[in-house]
Amino acid sequence: MMHRRAFIGSGAMAISSALAGTRWSRILAAVGNAKAAPGPTVETTAGNVRALVDGGIAAFRGIPYGASTAGAGRFMPPANVQPWTGVRDAFELGPRSPQSPAGLIPEFAAMDRTEPMGEDCLCLNIWTPGPGSGRKRPTMVWLHGGGYSTGSAGFICYDGANLARKHDVVVVGVNHRLNMFGYLYLAELGGEKYAQSSNLGMLDIIAALEWVRDNVAAFGGDPGNVTLFGQSGGGGKVSTLMAMPSAQGLFHRAIVESASALKGVSRNDATDSAEKLLAKLGIKSGDLDRAQRLPIDQLLAAMGEGGPAGNQALRLAPVVDGRTLPKDPFDPVAPEISSNIPLLIGSVETEVTFFPGQQLDPIDDATLHRKVKETVHADDAQADRLIAVYRKGRPGITDTDLYLILASDASFRRGVLTEAERKAAAAKAAVYMYYFTWRTPVRGGKLRSFHTLEIPFVFENVDLAKSMTGSGTDRYALSDKISSAWVAFARSGNPNHKGLPRWPAFNNTQRATMILNNECKVANDPNGEERKTLYSLQPVS
Repeated sequence: MMHRRAFIGSGAMAISSALAGTRWSRILAAVGNAKAAPGPTVETTAGNVRALVDGGIAAFRGIPYGASTAGAGRFMPPANVQPWTGVRDAFELGPRSPQSPAGLIPEFAAMDRTEPMGEDCLCLNIWTPGPGSGRKRPTMVWLHGGGYSTGSAGFICYDGANLARKHDVVVVGVNHRLNMFGYLYLAELGGEKYAQSSNLGMLDIIAALEWVRDNVAAFGGDPGNVTLFGQSGGGGKVSTLMAMPSAQGLFHRAIVESASALKGVSRNDATDSAEKLLAKLGIKSGDLDRAQRLPIDQLLAAMGEGGPAGNQALRLAPVVDGRTLPKDPFDPVAPEISSNIPLLIGSVETEVTFFPGQQLDPIDDATLHRKVKETVHADDAQADRLIAVYRKGRPGITDTDLYLILASDASFRRGVLTEAERKAAAAKAAVYMYYFTWRTPVRGGKLRSFHTLEIPFVFENVDLAKSMTGSGTDRYALSDKISSAWVAFARSGNPNHKGLPRWPAFNNTQRATMILNNECKVANDPNGEERKTLYSLQPVS
């Protein structure tokens, strides 16, 4: 029986003259498959949208969930999209948020479709095996990485078709405002008009989740079983949403990959950043309306380099404003308002090899000693002790590997473990910990287990992402194990499935952790002595 809000279009025969010629060729090139054809049409709360179908999966791209944020909408909370008449072809990606180049390593940059950017960026993509079927499939909403400053849901490795096809789920990818467009804090500078100008990028995501609640059933998804999952900045967004009152009830499980969000930005720091940017633009706080009229390029130029590091220096990230985000997300404890939401969280072994300019070639003992001192702000004796502990736990490890693992532990994994510990301490919902240690053969193996590497395995996209994973046959079995675990968690809040050894929940005593590699296995507190020694020198700030 067909869902009352969906109907099936007449397929390839319905291609109109507007789709002919150059535009149709460009669309098919953009989606990467010349066999795709127009397919189902679904009625949403704003109007009808038509999909492209390939291999049994209907892909709806660029569906607007909010109005344009240009002009009077700039630096304002998201507004409802204007309804449309007729059928809107959801064939092409919508715009990404305005941003400066991120400086990605080539292996990951190859995943970027570099779709146009613009302020009409409140849009989402949906992949579904059965729009209008009346089925209630788990709905998995992906939040992309790039800190809070760059990226989009359109990267090739984020394509949800294979995950939807293999596991019978509905996958949603969300675009939202980034950097100063999404996180410039004006609530204390612009009077009454800008009193709500706080955490706009996060409010965009909440608006998207409200859209999912109201519409995903027509696409074959279950609005009562929504899993948020995200990596890096996307994982930080998931963690932050767990502490935002207006997000509660809109999602039911959370997956955080290579990220954490222990603290937000203070109002003082956020206001200071806003003042610095406005000064660069020559705008006084009493004339903020002028900032709504400036060209995008001028705003981006004032912000400087668009990568995550630059925007962190400006504190363009979620703000503890006392209203939309009442307190630090996971400091000093996990948020009570999401205490019933299970959490799957983890990291990869050498996160830092993702970043341009990282040390990848062999180093000697003296260089290792110096780098460890700099990384953890240790003295000579402390650095020697820490190096000795890592050597003891990893016999035969090279100096370069030791440094890269330690640097990754000191940065990404430290926050991941703390977030898991605090969630587990609340003892209200299960926490599952993973550690991805598979190493890619690309670039002669020098990148090891780099930040973002697990993503193609989660999405069943290892062949689409050969620039990241190489072409070895071992990728397929591992991808099956990982994607099946993520989907099992989305279905039930428990990642266990028959392809993995039993995966116990994480607690602060046994600290059970699933090691994800060609041989997947559970270890209690893996490399625990390293963890204790490192964190004795590097307490949580």
